[in-house]
Amino acid sequence: PGEAAALVAAQRQLGVSSGIVLGVPVPDDLAAEAAVVEEATRKALAECEAQGVKGNEVTPFLLKRINELTGGESLRANIALVKNNCKVGAEVAVALAALQKRSPAAKL
Repeated sequence: PGEAAALVAAQRQLGVSSGIVLGVPVPDDLAAEAAVVEEATRKALAECEAQGVKGNEVTPFLLKRINELTGGESLRANIALVKNNCKVGAEVAVALAALQKRSPAAKL
């Protein structure tokens, strides 16, 4: 979190207005088995195509079908990912606030 906060602070000091993407994985103990999810995804994509699902119906179809095929493991892992993203985001925000306190004159 400290390194990410420092990156945000440096970006702001340089006046760069683009976004920053942080890759935050699912915690190992909460991750779904990759091979199971990959197989479910392959099967769901084939079913999606075979059933003619198109446009904005594709994502909900895939998420529902992958959840069914993995017995709920994919949904559990996705929820864990969202929670972990929130946790890490909050930690970065706290670290950035601490940097701002230490350098109030700097434009962070």
